[in-house]
Amino acid sequence: MEKNTVLAIVVSSLIIMGWFFLQPILFPRPEQAPGQTGHPATETSPVVPAAGEGAPDGKAGEFGVPADTPASTDISGGSNVPASGGNLESGPETAEDPVSEPEERIVIETDIIQAVLSSAGGDMVSYRLKEHKDKGEMVEMILPTQENGQAKEFHAFTVAFGGLDAQPVNANFRVSKPAPLLVEFSRDFSMRGYPGTFTLVKRYEFKNNEYMFQLTVYISSDSGIPLNFNNAAYTLGFGPQIGPSFQKLDQRYEYRHYYSLANGKRSNVKPNTVQDSRFTWAGIAGKYFAAIVVPDNTLYGLSFSDKPEPGISVTSHMSLIRPAINTASTSDVFHFYLGPKNQENLGRYDTGDNGFKLRDLDFTKAGSTSGILGPLESFLKWLLLLMYKLVHNYGVAIIFLTLLVKILLFPLTKKSSEATIKMQAIAPKIKEVQAKYKDNPAKMNAELGALYKKEGHNPLSGCLPLLIQMPLFFAMYNLFNNHFDLRGAMFIPGWIPDLSLP
Repeated sequence: MEKNTVLAIVVSSLIIMGWFFLQPILFPRPEQAPGQTGHPATETSPVVPAAGEGAPDGKAGEFGVPADTPASTDISGGSNVPASGGNLESGPETAEDPVSEPEERIVIETDIIQAVLSSAGGDMVSYRLKEHKDKGEMVEMILPTQENGQAKEFHAFTVAFGGLDAQPVNANFRVSKPAPLLVEFSRDFSMRGYPGTFTLVKRYEFKNNEYMFQLTVYISSDSGIPLNFNNAAYTLGFGPQIGPSFQKLDQRYEYRHYYSLANGKRSNVKPNTVQDSRFTWAGIAGKYFAAIVVPDNTLYGLSFSDKPEPGISVTSHMSLIRPAINTASTSDVFHFYLGPKNQENLGRYDTGDNGFKLRDLDFTKAGSTSGILGPLESFLKWLLLLMYKLVHNYGVAIIFLTLLVKILLFPLTKKSSEATIKMQAIAPKIKEVQAKYKDNPAKMNAELGALYKKEGHNPLSGCLPLLIQMPLFFAMYNLFNNHFDLRGAMFIPGWIPDLSLP
């Protein structure tokens, strides 16, 4: 092939690839203005009836708080968390005080998940997916780490009174289990300089065949004290990292993306910042799994953090900051999805075909590919799934899809090959012109143009068909690199046991 043609192909290819990389920089997604979003109330969403109807009103004994259990006044970091008019303080302990009791673990099992809850803080310390494996074990979505050769677990869904700088509560809570898939944690706290106590309740509700669970955070003061701790009521935190385990985030075989959805539009959220808005959902998306929170229709501060924390060097922490309120109680409902990032499971929250009856959440946007090639990738994915239904082997389905694409592109490939052969045929004449007019570039270009016209050849006719095919090849690569069903898919036993690996 003539040198200038090769150069044209290389330069054109670099321009196209450069455009894909520069597009998100030159044309970033616009910031979403705060808007009224959220999700419909569910049948199980708790409401706060009037006092006397068996609803929480700040008094012990209601909303799962035993009336005869003395209040505890201990909170992690309490002396450093200013309150409205005073600080949280440590008070006297009694023999019945839960803080003197050992930590209690509660194991929740459904048909597809196994969760472990701790009375320390009322937090979750494990959430494993039964149908998905990581090195032969169930995928752990609250990723532990190794410290001195020993596994170190982390607490997720922590509550801290105040903003991002407040320390999570880690004192032992009272535990109640009203139903097999329902757990309540409760504890009372006092505030220096104010009479009475306020109660924190964390209520977890799970359902069979769901990667989602419902978390209700209820805080109430029995003395009418507004819930204001450094201009925030509390911060609900998930982290420090989602599973499965990985060597590094190389952005190819594993990555972390931070998203929020408002007004039907997905936006990338920059880590280590705070975004105050009403949003339908926010989440952390890895290559194959995601952690997504659907809050109630309240203005929350949203923050993601990738800063190292003690015991783990690579984090993906998500925090929801509840603004301070002027009333003495609040009951907030959150739905958390921790599971696979595939169409089958995410799509259930668009159609309402789920245990919580949530719909129109656009969860699939947490797993979709952004950019101008998204529709093309979706079409190729549809073809791949069609092939898989025919052969029930993804390796063979990929081969069939590749053959189909080559057949569809054959006219362009044929034209490109014919142009290459034509260029080779007239190459001697081109060299003659170049040698004859090497000292006169303008004349040489004019003579070459006349030669191409005489021979009926366009020097770009071999390059353009290749450029037209390139977006398709990019889309195919992205599909094969991210399609969830290829994770762990066997092609040839003993040789290619997992089509998602390098």
